[in-house]
Amino acid sequence: MTRGQNTAGSGGRIRRSLKGRGPTPKAEDRVYHKAYQAKQERSRTDSRPAPTKTRPIGAGPDWVVGRNPVWEALSAGLPVKTAYVAEGAERDSRLRDIFAFAAAHSLPLLTVTRFELDRLTGGAVHQGVALQLREFVYADADDLLAAALLDGDRPALLVGLDGITDPHNLGAIIRSAAAFGAHGVVIPSRRSAQMTAAAWKASAGAAARCPVGKTGNLNQFIEKASRAGYTVVGLAGEADADLDATPGLADALLLVVGAEGEGLSRLTRTRCDALARIPITGAIESLNASVATGVALYEISRQRG
Repeated sequence: MTRGQNTAGSGGRIRRSLKGRGPTPKAEDRVYHKAYQAKQERSRTDSRPAPTKTRPIGAGPDWVVGRNPVWEALSAGLPVKTAYVAEGAERDSRLRDIFAFAAAHSLPLLTVTRFELDRLTGGAVHQGVALQLREFVYADADDLLAAALLDGDRPALLVGLDGITDPHNLGAIIRSAAAFGAHGVVIPSRRSAQMTAAAWKASAGAAARCPVGKTGNLNQFIEKASRAGYTVVGLAGEADADLDATPGLADALLLVVGAEGEGLSRLTRTRCDALARIPITGAIESLNASVATGVALYEISRQRG
């Protein structure tokens, strides 16, 4: 091509082909461009919640952690499902006691890393050793009702708990029930303490000897007991009659105990044959629920000879 020679133009074809496409997209908006990938990663990072310090959730209700608690649980005969010891745990006299007990009772100790034991116990301070208890097997409340009546050696005696939410109180009541010959303790399935490791420990192993039954509705259970021939006596600090003057203690008896402070619920009160109080002469206005149950069971046992 020589200078000054006319050249052929596109006739506007290229301009017309670009019409309507708009400006060229930025690199970070092009799907296959590395800048787009970087933008997406920044977006994901910005949408994540800010990191926070999480608090340990602690061991579950079926766990016993720590050297002294584990030793006490073993000594009390709590039903152990699995025992764990952390690798490299420093051996002191208490841990040696635990090892000796495990060997004497053919209880295997699973060795795990400290990290794994932290995970199993929810970050609780386990001191290198922990126990997981077997799931508690509850008796059927209706079966307890019938079985107690068939005992030819002593009159039927059951303890019903209304609103006892402290597992230590539950365990202590079970211990008293076993000590004074009760045929069992009945708890509602809701709004009540359950047989956790704390309740087991407070019972000092008595839960293995005194059945604990569970009912879906305590008031319906009370009605069944009445129809079956039980006298139903509720403990109430404001009752008019003292416990020792309440009739029916020597017969088939369902003793109903309410929570400290709130006492028996209104519906439960109406279903009792009698309300009885434990006379208190000191400055204390009321007794702990487990203490009151123990005192009442002693009086019942005394009257039965």
